[in-house]
Amino acid sequence: MRKTKMMLLGVLLATAGAAWAAPATGIKQYELKEFTADFTQFKIGDNAPAMYLTPEYNIKQWQQRNLPAPDAGSHWTYMGGNYVQIGDTDGKISKIYDGEIFYHR
Repeated sequence: MRKTKMMLLGVLLATAGAAWAAPATGIKQYELKEFTADFTQFKIGDNAPAMYLTPEYNIKQWQQRNLPAPDAGSHWTYMGGNYVQIGDTDGKISKIYDGEIFYHR
């Protein structure tokens, strides 16, 4: 009986600690690891379709959308309601932000 009580107490303490974890703040709260666009699941490290490498899909006013500056050799694009940073030459996805970042203040 004592062992059962101790296990229950351990489980309660573990879940209580997770419940009190601080939520992400700032633009970190909009970071994603994967998303769906064009009926395809994408994640960091995947290659975006070639059309997103064209100038029409290059977001030049990234500051107005509350996005950080793109890394050297990459640009921001918009895919499936999300902002995605991809390499200029290979189209490799390096960062993903939920489209709601646009409204972040």
